[in-house]
Amino acid sequence: MGDIKVKGVQADPYVAMRFPEFRSYIAMRFLFTFAYQIQAVVVGWHIYQLTKDPLSLGLIGLAEAIPSITVTLYGGYIADKSDKKKLLVWIIAAMLFCSVILAIVTTGEVLQLIGQTWVILIMYGIIFCVGAARGFYSPTAFALMAQIIPKEHYSNSSTWNSGSWQTASIMGPAVGGLLYAFSGITACFIVIVSFIALALACIIFFVKNYPSTFIPKENIFKSLSEGIRFVFKSRMILGALSLDMFSVFFGGAVALMPIFAHDILKVGAEGLGFMRAAPALGAVITMFVLAKYPPMNKPWRNLLLAVAGFGLSIICFGLSRNFYLSLLCLFFEGAFDSVSVIIRSTILQILTPEEMRGRVSAVNGIFINSSNEIGAFESGASAKLMGTIPSVLFGGTMTLLIVIFTYFKTKRLVPLSLNQINRH
Repeated sequence: MGDIKVKGVQADPYVAMRFPEFRSYIAMRFLFTFAYQIQAVVVGWHIYQLTKDPLSLGLIGLAEAIPSITVTLYGGYIADKSDKKKLLVWIIAAMLFCSVILAIVTTGEVLQLIGQTWVILIMYGIIFCVGAARGFYSPTAFALMAQIIPKEHYSNSSTWNSGSWQTASIMGPAVGGLLYAFSGITACFIVIVSFIALALACIIFFVKNYPSTFIPKENIFKSLSEGIRFVFKSRMILGALSLDMFSVFFGGAVALMPIFAHDILKVGAEGLGFMRAAPALGAVITMFVLAKYPPMNKPWRNLLLAVAGFGLSIICFGLSRNFYLSLLCLFFEGAFDSVSVIIRSTILQILTPEEMRGRVSAVNGIFINSSNEIGAFESGASAKLMGTIPSVLFGGTMTLLIVIFTYFKTKRLVPLSLNQINRH
């Protein structure tokens, strides 16, 4: 593979946004994420209100992670050999249907009709279906974005793509918490369903079809193994994914936020919304800085520093008993995580061949879902066993230990540029 040209300063921080299809894609990304974040807050808060059990929050992550991880590799294979637009339309339509079902089963009438146990079981079942749809969504969206942006602008497009997600992640939790507190769960789902429908329209009407350039010449298992081998042969891709997986797996305090809001900080659903929004606010502000000054001059050094900052923020959050200090800790958690996300996504976009984007993104999806959703289960289970605050402190400490271990194993990569690491 030839040299990858990555400049320390982006000449035009808005270059990716000058492509109309990319603007439509970003609008879809924002609308869909906005709705999904509201849904995550509402579902977590609603289930905790019904059960008052920390483990029930962890089970939400597990119910979503199992199908997502199971189908992600197949989803990447399908994304590589399918028309990306058509496939994404079907995926978002399935997510829309799941949200409609959740809107129905969370009404008071259904709760009285079938009882609390059945409502919770149905909600977990729908979450399971959402996880399956996400297993197809991530590789398909990743592959589509790479087709609507020239390769020389991948770094900038990754920054804006991450930024749209983070911006929606600010507004979604805050809107979800406030809507739930003042208008109830039905109003939340009206917003959720409306925004997913708008996201679907952005893809249907404003993005053209992209037939596949990949025609499998071998069976599905050989095709999938090709994507897996590529990831494990690339030291930088494998290292970035592994570092992210283990750090977020242990440092995932997000799943426990309903407990902090309800029992520790005592700020209610409104406070939960602001707590969920704080990390994304930090991420968005960081994104605007990184759009002008990309962190790719020494990516491995910057990645290690970002993950270490993420772990320290988690520890400070666990120690805080002041709501505003907790928000500040969560703000910095999101800021450091944003640096990590942008470095990882840029590496994937630049180093992955076009015909393998779906499958490589699928492998990435397995790593990410393992860290986020299974990490949520780990947080809920450890909170059940050792208490909420000790589990958060344990997670942040493990994140720092992972960074230290990774540093000593990969010291020779720390001072290198992306070009040098690619040739290493």
